[in-house]
Amino acid sequence: MRLDKFLKVSRIVKRRTVANEMATAGRVNVNGKRAKSGTKIAVGDIIEIGFGERKTKIKVKAIRPAVKKEEAESLYELIG
Repeated sequence: MRLDKFLKVSRIVKRRTVANEMATAGRVNVNGKRAKSGTKIAVGDIIEIGFGERKTKIKVKAIRPAVKKEEAESLYELIG
C-alpha cells in the first residue's frame, strides 16, 4: 500500500492530500529514510512523522484497504 493511502486509512492524517503534502515537504520517514507519498508500506515498517515541533513514530501492524473508524488504531502501534 502507498504511504499516503496508509496514513489516510489508519486515520493518522485526515486527508490523503495532506499526507501527500507532508511527504513532499520531507516530514515523513520510513525505516529511517525520507519517504515520498508513493513509497510502498509493509507490515513491520517504522514510520516517523513530523507534526510541527512534535515527531510521532509508529510501527505498521496491519495493512487493509479500508477499516471502520473504531478499527483504525489496530493498523499501527505508537512507539515514540
